[in-house]
Order: sequence, then C-alpha cells, then structure tokens
Amino acid sequence: MSKDIEYIAKIEKAVKEKYGEEAIQNPKKYWDKDKEANYLKQIKLFYSYDKKDKKVSQNEGFIIKESKKQEDLNQRECPVCGLYSLLSKDDVYMTKFECCFECYINFVEDREDRWKNGWRPKK
Repeated sequence: MSKDIEYIAKIEKAVKEKYGEEAIQNPKKYWDKDKEANYLKQIKLFYSYDKKDKKVSQNEGFIIKESKKQEDLNQRECPVCGLYSLLSKDDVYMTKFECCFECYINFVEDREDRWKNGWRPKK
C-alpha cells in the first residue's frame, strides 16, 4: 500500500515540475456557484436551439451557424455525374463543392475559383 502512495506522489511531483502547480489541482477548486449557473444556462440555451432559428447570439458564448436543409445534408447523389455514394469522403466534397470526390478530381481541383463562380461541366 505504501509503495502505491509513494508512486503516486512521485508521478504528482513530476507532473507538477513539468506542467506547473495548476496541473495537479482538483478541478472543483476553481468551480463555484456562479460558474455552475452560467454553465446550466448555456446548456439550456444549447438544447433549446430550434433548427429553424438561424443564429444564437454570439454573446451567449457560442454561435450556431445557419445550416442547410436536412434534405440537402442527406443528399447522396452527385448533381454533376449522378453517382449515388455512401462514402464519407464524398460527404466532404458534397458539402463544400456540391459534387462527389471523383467529380472534384476531374472538374474542380485546381479550378476552384471557376467552380465557385458557377461553372459546371456539360452533361
């Protein structure tokens, strides 16, 4: 038992030397009733967010950006080539460029300005 306590003390001492006194303090030491009330207020606000709302005030501590419609987020078919894909890498390109990964490679890569200005390949 005493070996365990000594080992813990050595680790605590090493952490204190490397990261400072604050690293070994109990987090409850810095928590008070005001912080708890503010935290609970933010949690209520976060979970009361209605998806129809476009923004939550920046003064409340966080911003929820305007999101696309749920149908747009679940779109699995590339509007350029018509490919239906369940790959997660296609999700990134669908969100940013409105095309699948293959269409990004073929049409968008190195031509992002032209793509953002509305150019699309002919079918």
